[in-house]
Amino acid sequence: MLFRSRMTLLEIFGFLRFSFTDMLDVLLVALFIYFIFRWIRDSAAMNIFTAIISIYVLRVFAEALNMKLTSALLGTFIDVGVLAVIIIFQPEIRHFLMRFGVSTRFGSRTRIFLNKFLGNEDLPMDNAAVKEITEACRTMSEQKTGALIVIPHQVSLNFVVETGDKIDALINRRLIMNLFFKNSPLHDGAVIIDNRHIVAARCTLPITERTDIPPSYGMRHKAAIGITEETDADVIVVSEETGGIAFGHGGSLTHINNINELKLKLTASLSSSDKPSAKDAENTKKA
Repeated sequence: MLFRSRMTLLEIFGFLRFSFTDMLDVLLVALFIYFIFRWIRDSAAMNIFTAIISIYVLRVFAEALNMKLTSALLGTFIDVGVLAVIIIFQPEIRHFLMRFGVSTRFGSRTRIFLNKFLGNEDLPMDNAAVKEITEACRTMSEQKTGALIVIPHQVSLNFVVETGDKIDALINRRLIMNLFFKNSPLHDGAVIIDNRHIVAARCTLPITERTDIPPSYGMRHKAAIGITEETDADVIVVSEETGGIAFGHGGSLTHINNINELKLKLTASLSSSDKPSAKDAENTKKA
């Protein structure tokens, strides 16, 4: 009788007999779930993701225990819910794909090759451009003029530029200040600066969904966090209420105490950013 019970248990839980391939498969799935969890742990989609994983685990156990009706019901729910999951997780999926492309050197080399093929050379931000930006921020801070400046690195911000008005002008502190002047028609929104040019103004940025940000942060700060969560851009925020300056990168904002600190942070970020290295550029040129 005891032997018969053991055989029954082995038949029921026979799926627990792991081979090396099974262990590798489980490890890869676990790593995939872990990285997804890291991407969405601070977003509102966390509860939805937990529910989906729970339903899938229940379906696996239902199939293992040969519970056909429950397995069919959960299977139908999962199959129909795939499209809904893609729609719900659209921001997180885009964020993940952008970060994955930036984290690989393939994206950098491809961009260099395309720019050279099309005759478009990326001009890195020099000290003169950094000085123009920081001096404009100093004046706007003293006058308590709200500002939101975005400086992209490797991830293209064309989807943001299209929401505003294209300018394509050389970086100039007076132009930056005029764009954010409260009576200017272009003051409401973000200014995009790339390759020593003011690319666009009055641009709309994605707003972060995080709930742990300080209550003193306004919509400019939330937009700054949002764009740095989805891309690798640097953001400079000037508060209209206090005149305080904040520097954002990687989904976080740092309060700036003086203009020299802002210059150092901006220069360091531009020099050690995800821009293609000189070695990558040389290799691509040889290719």
